[in-house]
Amino acid sequence: MKRLLIAFASLAFSVSCLAQTLDEPASKDDVILYLRTMHAHDMLEKTMQVQSQSMQQLVRDQVLKEKGSVPPEFDAHFKKTMDELVRGMPVDEITEAMIPAYQKHFTKGEIEAMNTFYSSPVGQKVLQELPAVMQEGAQAAMPIMSKYLSEWNDRLQQELKEMEKTSPSKPEKGPSSEN
Repeated sequence: MKRLLIAFASLAFSVSCLAQTLDEPASKDDVILYLRTMHAHDMLEKTMQVQSQSMQQLVRDQVLKEKGSVPPEFDAHFKKTMDELVRGMPVDEITEAMIPAYQKHFTKGEIEAMNTFYSSPVGQKVLQELPAVMQEGAQAAMPIMSKYLSEWNDRLQQELKEMEKTSPSKPEKGPSSEN
């Protein structure tokens, strides 16, 4: 009976210590391990590539709408410019800067649970497939976003015209036009 009581007390103490450990704030090393598990560096680069493709399409659509055509070298030039932007992005610094946000919002236990998931086969598949899912989702959303932004821009231009008609005062000059 005494051994059972000691075992139970030890188990209760262990669970209590484990619970305290899981509720403590995540350390920088905990977050770094999580970011490595997530392949955060690669994921950030892939996300920027997907975003650059989306931006290219939005800019292309806007130029087409405003000018009726795009220069023949537009796509190649824009792609080159965006590739340079992505290549030059300080991904390691960005990742390092994100660590305090993870520490603020997640406990040590939560980071460990996320590491467990993303280390699993399903978690690794999520990480592997997520860039393609994001890209396909962005492509599917692009016509909707483009139409919405075009309509929004048209409304804004119309509102500005209406304001000019009804405004009794002269338009304000920007800082660059005062010199």
